Amino acid sequence: MTTYRDAGVDIDAGDEFVDRIKPLVRSTFRPEVLTDLGGFGGLFGLQAGKYQEPVLVSGTDGVGTKLKIAFMMDQHDTVGVDLVAMCVNDIAVNGAEPLFFLDYFATGKLSVSKAQAVVSGIAEGCRQAGCALIGGETAEMPSFYPDGEYDLAGFAVGVVDRPKIIDGRNIVPGDVVLGLASSGLHSNGYSLARRVLFEHAKLTAVSRLSELDGSIGEVLLTPTRIYAKQILALVEQFSIKGIAHITGGGMTENLPRVFPKGVRARITRKAWSVPPIFDVISRLGQVDREEMYRVFNMGIGLILVVAPDLVSGVLDRAATLGDRGWPIGEIVVAKDGEPEVDYAD
Repeated sequence: MTTYRDAGVDIDAGDEFVDRIKPLVRSTFRPEVLTDLGGFGGLFGLQAGKYQEPVLVSGTDGVGTKLKIAFMMDQHDTVGVDLVAMCVNDIAVNGAEPLFFLDYFATGKLSVSKAQAVVSGIAEGCRQAGCALIGGETAEMPSFYPDGEYDLAGFAVGVVDRPKIIDGRNIVPGDVVLGLASSGLHSNGYSLARRVLFEHAKLTAVSRLSELDGSIGEVLLTPTRIYAKQILALVEQFSIKGIAHITGGGMTENLPRVFPKGVRARITRKAWSVPPIFDVISRLGQVDREEMYRVFNMGIGLILVVAPDLVSGVLDRAATLGDRGWPIGEIVVAKDGEPEVDYAD
């Protein structure tokens, strides 16, 4: 008699996994959560009375090839934070409060302990963002993924009052560009970083360089900074005209996503401290500086655009929320043929 386990899918392991993660999931619940883990769908009671015109904001993303570093290090409790960060930061830039999150975990053969570590990171990310982990999917697909590897994707939903939506439409020349520090590479550019560090430079995950505070693997696995609660606090107190999450494409590609027509940004590179890992990648891979700024966040994980009179207040408040920031540029009039973001030393 042939069983599903003979085909590579262990239903009992899946059941054990669900039992193990229930406390992790429940630790993220908000009062609006109406179901426990295990149903066909997660129910969330939107308190529409809190808003004049509630608008739902959604976002989905993955962790990308940063997962390869987790496999190399056999450390799986941080990539879940990255997964949540990539989704909730994207919706928070519109002024939305993250409400709930769902994850998708796929692997060839389910390792209960490894999957539990991943979900512990997802739960930690949800707690940092203030959203509830209300559901997900665990897919065991024999022969589809290499042994010991898995993939992650996530989906977040938030809400914002229509009059409070932040979309950049009021940005004008003379506004100031503020940058908040990233925690490192976050979750972008890892294909280039891995090629430079492991293929070209022949380093390993446990290699140490004098410029870095930890091993290559430890530095690369640093979790993505979650800015959701800080954004909500800032927009409650200040008129923030535009917010950009600096992900794949760097400032070069992401900052223009919040520009109205007729403006561009001039960024001063010396205005902030670039973390050493970026200099290491540029040096070891002989990666051109413009390419670095087009691929990586270069130490700036979030950008806020504000009127000049708000600069000191916003930066001071950001500091109290745990985020170091700098005035890194200005909004100027766009002219034909000029880049939407240009850099000055």
